[in-house]
Amino acid sequence: MQSENFDFEVAGGRGVRARLDRPDGQVRAWALFAHCFTCGKDNLAATRISRALAAEGVGTLRLDFAGIGEASGETTPAGFSVDVGDLVAAGAHMAAQGCAPGLLVGHSLGGAAAIAAAGQMPGIRAVATVGAPFDVAHVLKLLGPGVDGLRDGETHAASVGGRPVSVGPGFADDLRMQDQAARLGSLKRALLVLHSPVDAIVGIEEAAGIFQAARHPKSFVSLDTADHLLSDPQDAAYAASVIAAWASRYLAPMTTPAPVPAEDGVVRVAETGAGQFQVRVEAGGAMLLADEPVAVGGLASGPTPYDLVAAGLGACTVMTLRLYAQRKGLPLERASVEVRHARVAGQTPADVFERVLTLEGALDPEQRARMLEIADKCPVHRTLEGGATVVTRAGPALDAASPCEHFTDMEASCEEE
Repeated sequence: MQSENFDFEVAGGRGVRARLDRPDGQVRAWALFAHCFTCGKDNLAATRISRALAAEGVGTLRLDFAGIGEASGETTPAGFSVDVGDLVAAGAHMAAQGCAPGLLVGHSLGGAAAIAAAGQMPGIRAVATVGAPFDVAHVLKLLGPGVDGLRDGETHAASVGGRPVSVGPGFADDLRMQDQAARLGSLKRALLVLHSPVDAIVGIEEAAGIFQAARHPKSFVSLDTADHLLSDPQDAAYAASVIAAWASRYLAPMTTPAPVPAEDGVVRVAETGAGQFQVRVEAGGAMLLADEPVAVGGLASGPTPYDLVAAGLGACTVMTLRLYAQRKGLPLERASVEVRHARVAGQTPADVFERVLTLEGALDPEQRARMLEIADKCPVHRTLEGGATVVTRAGPALDAASPCEHFTDMEASCEEE
């Protein structure tokens, strides 16, 4: 899994801190995660669920709602409606970056915000809540008396879960005006409600309210002995695995079809539809993704094209050395190589591939020197130095070289003296 900053701005120029957890390999779907009241995107539950979803192939963005995670350490929630707006803006930002979310996941009050935001996000097909309240004004119980009737400039201070919290005028009114029953009745998205029957912060009756107000398709999963914050990592991992499995029924299928085995010697490359550059590479019965770095607009989900060229050179080098050692009876235990690509200005050719060989085994100096010479004779090395003809056509295709030809070329390199 790869994790990266994914900050963006909302109307008015306010910055929103966000983090995107990307799966390793193929992306099944994209999700947007809303954290619990006062928790923040880096809270243990948010982090664990997001990373566990990424491990299931669901790339997940988690963001800090306004007033959460400030450098001063003070928590000053801007309000429920602002949180909902931030979720909508986050979804639009993800879509602009080629990773539009199809799944909304919310923990506690974030679950209520996810329900509210879904109606404003046409691309969302499924919503999952974890320990969420049906009545969003439920959070006022945590703030204690004095939160109502605040005037301009006044604040109400409280402690929630050991964290100091300060809210301003209108905070309570904003919560009380939310009609979750109406939203759930017209949600028109698949809904999954996860809740622990022993949740001491948001009681199980809140989950019942959500479930009863929603229309099908809807599902309920008990989190058994889990606490509200999912302090046990196993509870967060379980919740994520359930969400990923459940959501797969409702999310759009991957934009690439199931792979059709390519004929021998053919490499098939096609866009996946994820991000600006991500492609699916099929060769030799295997599949991998290729991409570009985030800095140039890619998703960094796989090697770059030059990385793949370097990989071909490195693979051919190690294979040729192994074949040579076997033919000559050399005590080579293991060969490995690091390949770096650079472009040197003023040099012709400007592209340089540098190999650093590591040869393990009881080889004498003469044998090691000979191995370096053989590395320079590997077939891909010769192709890169000698050049090749590249033909581009709509069809018909040329007959592909047999994979066996590479072996024959390596044999010839090993026999040269």
